Amino acid sequence: MPQRLTHIILASASPRRQQLLLQLQPALQLMIQPAEIDESLIEGEAASVRVLRLAQAKAEASWQRLTPAQQAWPLLAADTEVVLDGQALSKPASPEEAAGFLTRLAGREHQVQTCVVLKTAQQTSHCLVTTQVKMRALDPAEIEAYIATQEYQDKAGGYAIQGQAAAFIEQIQGSYTNVVGLPLEAVYQLLTHHGYTVI
Repeated sequence: MPQRLTHIILASASPRRQQLLLQLQPALQLMIQPAEIDESLIEGEAASVRVLRLAQAKAEASWQRLTPAQQAWPLLAADTEVVLDGQALSKPASPEEAAGFLTRLAGREHQVQTCVVLKTAQQTSHCLVTTQVKMRALDPAEIEAYIATQEYQDKAGGYAIQGQAAAFIEQIQGSYTNVVGLPLEAVYQLLTHHGYTVI
Protein backbone atom coordinates (compact mmCIF):
# COMPACT_ATOMS: atom_id res chain seq x y z
CA MET A 1 0.00 0.00 0.00
CA PRO A 2 1.32 3.50 -0.83
CA GLN A 3 2.30 5.56 2.20
CA ARG A 4 1.65 9.30 2.38
CA LEU A 5 4.93 11.25 2.55
CA THR A 6 4.82 13.36 5.72
CA HIS A 7 8.48 13.50 6.88
CA ILE A 8 11.81 13.43 5.11
CA ILE A 9 15.40 13.77 6.26
CA LEU A 10 17.47 16.06 4.05
CA ALA A 11 21.21 15.38 4.11
CA SER A 12 21.94 18.98 3.13
CA ALA A 13 21.94 22.44 4.66
CA SER A 14 21.09 24.00 1.29
CA PRO A 15 18.15 26.41 1.63
CA ARG A 16 17.50 25.93 -2.10
CA ARG A 17 16.94 22.19 -1.66
CA GLN A 18 14.70 22.83 1.33
CA GLN A 19 12.58 25.29 -0.67
CA LEU A 20 12.31 22.90 -3.61
CA LEU A 21 11.16 20.01 -1.42
CA LEU A 22 8.51 22.23 0.14
CA GLN A 23 7.44 23.27 -3.34
CA LEU A 24 6.84 19.59 -4.08
CA GLN A 25 5.00 18.97 -0.79
CA PRO A 26 4.20 22.17 1.18
CA ALA A 27 3.10 20.30 4.33
CA LEU A 28 6.27 18.18 4.42
CA GLN A 29 8.11 18.02 7.73
CA LEU A 30 11.83 18.43 7.04
CA MET A 31 14.61 17.21 9.30
CA ILE A 32 17.86 18.82 8.24
CA GLN A 33 20.82 16.51 8.80
CA PRO A 34 23.78 17.89 6.82
CA ALA A 35 26.49 15.40 5.96
CA GLU A 36 30.07 16.38 6.67
CA ILE A 37 32.21 14.53 4.16
CA ASP A 38 35.39 15.17 2.21
CA GLU A 39 34.33 16.70 -1.10
CA SER A 40 37.85 17.10 -2.49
CA LEU A 41 38.25 16.57 -6.22
CA ILE A 42 39.89 13.33 -7.31
CA GLU A 43 42.23 13.80 -10.26
CA GLY A 44 40.77 12.31 -13.44
CA GLU A 45 37.42 11.40 -11.86
CA ALA A 46 34.51 11.77 -14.28
CA ALA A 47 31.86 14.24 -13.16
CA SER A 48 29.09 11.60 -13.28
CA VAL A 49 31.19 9.34 -11.05
CA ARG A 50 31.92 12.22 -8.68
CA VAL A 51 28.28 13.22 -8.14
CA LEU A 52 27.29 9.59 -7.50
CA ARG A 53 30.17 9.06 -5.07
CA LEU A 54 29.44 12.24 -3.12
CA ALA A 55 25.66 11.79 -3.02
CA GLN A 56 26.04 8.22 -1.76
CA ALA A 57 28.62 9.31 0.82
CA LYS A 58 26.33 12.08 2.06
CA ALA A 59 23.42 9.67 2.39
CA GLU A 60 25.46 7.12 4.31
CA ALA A 61 27.08 9.69 6.62
CA SER A 62 23.73 11.23 7.54
CA TRP A 63 22.02 7.85 7.95
CA GLN A 64 24.63 6.71 10.47
CA ARG A 65 23.78 9.69 12.71
CA LEU A 66 20.07 8.89 12.89
CA THR A 67 18.29 7.19 15.75
CA PRO A 68 16.40 3.96 15.00
CA ALA A 69 13.13 5.91 15.20
CA GLN A 70 14.37 8.47 12.69
CA GLN A 71 15.41 5.69 10.33
CA ALA A 72 11.70 5.02 9.80
CA TRP A 73 11.69 8.15 7.59
CA PRO A 74 13.18 8.38 4.10
CA LEU A 75 16.48 10.21 3.72
CA LEU A 76 17.34 12.30 0.67
CA ALA A 77 20.87 13.26 -0.36
CA ALA A 78 22.12 14.96 -3.51
CA ASP A 79 25.22 16.34 -5.14
CA THR A 80 25.21 18.85 -7.98
CA GLU A 81 28.12 19.75 -10.24
CA VAL A 82 28.52 22.18 -13.11
CA VAL A 83 30.48 20.40 -15.84
CA LEU A 84 32.46 22.08 -18.61
CA ASP A 85 34.50 20.02 -21.08
CA GLY A 86 34.10 17.01 -18.81
CA GLN A 87 35.54 18.85 -15.81
CA ALA A 88 33.51 19.56 -12.67
CA LEU A 89 33.44 23.19 -11.58
CA SER A 90 32.59 22.89 -7.91
CA LYS A 91 31.87 25.65 -5.41
CA PRO A 92 34.44 28.42 -5.89
CA ALA A 93 36.79 29.00 -2.99
CA SER A 94 37.32 32.69 -3.73
CA PRO A 95 35.93 35.61 -5.79
CA GLU A 96 38.82 35.14 -8.20
CA GLU A 97 37.98 31.49 -8.78
CA ALA A 98 34.29 32.34 -9.28
CA ALA A 99 35.25 34.99 -11.86
CA GLY A 100 37.43 32.42 -13.60
CA PHE A 101 34.53 29.95 -13.74
CA LEU A 102 32.20 32.54 -15.27
CA THR A 103 34.83 33.58 -17.79
CA ARG A 104 35.14 29.97 -18.93
CA LEU A 105 31.36 29.37 -18.99
CA ALA A 106 30.49 32.59 -20.84
CA GLY A 107 29.33 32.08 -24.42
CA ARG A 108 29.37 28.29 -24.13
CA GLU A 109 27.23 25.30 -23.32
CA HIS A 110 27.81 23.31 -20.16
CA GLN A 111 26.05 20.58 -18.22
CA VAL A 112 24.60 20.55 -14.74
CA GLN A 113 24.60 17.06 -13.25
CA THR A 114 22.85 16.04 -10.05
CA CYS A 115 22.81 12.63 -8.44
CA VAL A 116 19.90 12.10 -6.04
CA VAL A 117 19.98 9.27 -3.49
CA LEU A 118 16.90 8.16 -1.56
CA LYS A 119 17.58 5.83 1.35
CA THR A 120 15.15 3.98 3.59
CA ALA A 121 15.59 1.12 6.02
CA GLN A 122 14.49 -1.26 3.25
CA GLN A 123 16.35 -0.02 0.17
CA THR A 124 18.51 2.66 -1.42
CA SER A 125 17.93 4.07 -4.90
CA HIS A 126 19.61 6.77 -6.94
CA CYS A 127 19.30 8.57 -10.25
CA LEU A 128 21.46 10.93 -12.28
CA VAL A 129 19.96 13.95 -14.02
CA THR A 130 21.78 16.07 -16.61
CA THR A 131 20.65 19.46 -17.94
CA GLN A 132 22.24 21.31 -20.86
CA VAL A 133 22.72 25.01 -20.16
CA LYS A 134 23.95 27.74 -22.50
CA MET A 135 25.32 30.93 -21.00
CA ARG A 136 25.50 34.04 -23.16
CA ALA A 137 28.72 35.92 -23.76
CA LEU A 138 29.66 38.13 -20.80
CA ASP A 139 31.98 41.11 -20.67
CA PRO A 140 34.44 41.50 -17.79
CA ALA A 141 32.38 44.30 -16.22
CA GLU A 142 29.32 42.05 -15.99
CA ILE A 143 31.35 39.32 -14.33
CA GLU A 144 32.89 41.80 -11.89
CA ALA A 145 29.47 43.21 -11.00
CA TYR A 146 28.03 39.75 -10.45
CA ILE A 147 30.93 38.70 -8.23
CA ALA A 148 30.33 41.84 -6.15
CA THR A 149 26.82 40.59 -5.30
CA GLN A 150 28.43 37.57 -3.57
CA GLU A 151 25.66 35.42 -5.01
CA TYR A 152 28.33 33.05 -6.35
CA GLN A 153 29.15 31.81 -2.84
CA ASP A 154 28.31 28.15 -2.14
CA LYS A 155 27.12 27.68 -5.75
CA ALA A 156 28.51 25.01 -8.07
CA GLY A 157 30.06 26.75 -11.06
CA GLY A 158 29.90 30.09 -9.27
CA TYR A 159 26.40 31.15 -10.33
CA ALA A 160 22.77 30.87 -9.24
CA ILE A 161 20.22 30.50 -12.04
CA GLN A 162 17.42 31.29 -9.58
CA GLY A 163 19.11 34.61 -8.75
CA GLN A 164 20.61 37.45 -10.73
CA ALA A 165 22.55 35.07 -12.96
CA ALA A 166 19.23 34.23 -14.64
CA ALA A 167 20.10 37.21 -16.88
CA PHE A 168 23.12 35.27 -18.18
CA ILE A 169 21.30 32.10 -19.29
CA GLU A 170 20.25 31.87 -22.94
CA GLN A 171 18.91 28.33 -23.12
CA ILE A 172 18.16 25.26 -21.02
CA GLN A 173 17.48 21.74 -22.22
CA GLY A 174 16.16 19.57 -19.42
CA SER A 175 15.22 20.13 -15.80
CA TYR A 176 15.28 23.70 -14.47
CA THR A 177 15.06 22.57 -10.84
CA ASN A 178 18.13 20.42 -11.47
CA VAL A 179 20.11 23.58 -12.22
CA VAL A 180 18.80 25.13 -9.00
CA GLY A 181 20.07 22.09 -7.13
CA LEU A 182 17.42 19.37 -6.89
CA PRO A 183 15.56 17.82 -9.87
CA LEU A 184 12.04 17.54 -8.50
CA GLU A 185 10.78 15.17 -11.19
CA ALA A 186 13.53 12.70 -10.25
CA VAL A 187 12.83 13.11 -6.54
CA TYR A 188 9.15 12.44 -7.17
CA GLN A 189 9.91 9.30 -9.17
CA LEU A 190 12.28 7.96 -6.51
CA LEU A 191 9.71 8.55 -3.77
CA THR A 192 6.92 6.84 -5.69
CA HIS A 193 9.31 3.96 -6.47
CA HIS A 194 9.79 3.57 -2.71
CA GLY A 195 6.01 3.47 -2.21
CA TYR A 196 5.32 7.05 -1.12
CA THR A 197 2.42 9.21 -2.27
CA VAL A 198 3.61 12.78 -2.68
CA ILE A 199 0.86 14.77 -4.41
